[in-house]
Amino acid sequence: MGRRQRTTRRDGAAAWPAVPVSAAGDSPCTKVCRIAPATGLCLGCARTIDEIAGWATMSAADRAAVLADLPHRNPGDAGSGGNVR
Repeated sequence: MGRRQRTTRRDGAAAWPAVPVSAAGDSPCTKVCRIAPATGLCLGCARTIDEIAGWATMSAADRAAVLADLPHRNPGDAGSGGNVR
């Protein structure tokens, strides 16, 4: 997949096009996007910031590896620790 190109909105502001569905269709995102400071994991999907940011450009094998590991992760809550395996 090539790099996404920056576009311009009607009001002249810069905008990035949406991530293609084929690249992110298997995302575990639950739209609860908060990173627990103690673990560095998202409270909604248990991914790291790097995993979230790179999801659309990860290989299918890398995405599958992250998905397989998610049930073993505990992001904790915003005020307490959790366990990262």
